Amino acid sequence: MPKAWLQERKRDYYYKKAKEEKYRSRAAYKLFQVVEKHHFIKKGDVVVDLGAAPGGWVQAARRIVGSKGFVLGVDLRPIEPFPEHNVRTITGDITEQEALQQILEFLPRKADAVISDASPNISGIWEVDHARQIDLAQHALEIALETLKPSGNFFVKVFQGDMLNDFINKVKQYFEVVKIIKPKASRAKSSEMFILGLHLR
Repeated sequence: MPKAWLQERKRDYYYKKAKEEKYRSRAAYKLFQVVEKHHFIKKGDVVVDLGAAPGGWVQAARRIVGSKGFVLGVDLRPIEPFPEHNVRTITGDITEQEALQQILEFLPRKADAVISDASPNISGIWEVDHARQIDLAQHALEIALETLKPSGNFFVKVFQGDMLNDFINKVKQYFEVVKIIKPKASRAKSSEMFILGLHLR
């Protein structure tokens, strides 16, 4: 890790806050901020978190849904288990059909929200990273369409780039309201942004 990056991270407000409040990543605050504003996850909801490792969004979602909801985290890498009875994790590849089957088997019912903070391995080549990120977002959308209940919600990370508009238009085909969001907790110089699809048609 470059030294400057590590020092910057240590100074990072949300990084410190996550350490203090025992969240596994600073990303938890991105989810909290967007849910607070757009209310797309509520108490008692069933939530699927794609690309969930190390588990910051799982923790945030569990806090929002409470003890009567259910959160399922999915990632290529094993996720350290959670103590709560209503949180489960699967090690699986969201680009493979098999992951969808596993998700459907684990869910107590159709999901109220599918969320994805999944990222590709960053190559540093902008076009390649953008294309890989959009590909992951497409797979997340496909899983959302199979697992969400009618009027369910979808929240996914994307990178800016020339394939983004086509993807946004695709999301608009399936959701009544589509918003493009940059949470405050997202680093200013990061090219990440999020697409929120509300109310699956």
